[in-house]
Amino acid sequence: MGKYDRTQEQDMEIVRRVHQLAERYGVKMQQIALAWEWAKGVTAPIIGATKASHFDDAAGAFSVKLTEEDIAFLEEPYAPHKDRRRGGQ
Repeated sequence: MGKYDRTQEQDMEIVRRVHQLAERYGVKMQQIALAWEWAKGVTAPIIGATKASHFDDAAGAFSVKLTEEDIAFLEEPYAPHKDRRRGGQ
């Protein structure tokens, strides 16, 4: 069994919710993810850019202002992943 197999359905629900918000705001899913990180206080996210356009996409996330309701909507289905190396979460 893989590390994330037990939480796959909850994880996919989060992906679906990111997609819904991206459609609502008219932006890309990664922009919703970055906007969520900034709303949570992450000031230097790792964006994994391999093309110049990835930087443009990341910069576009600055225009996304998630509401408290949006953040709760994204976080509601989250389940912590068990860390097998430490025997806990």
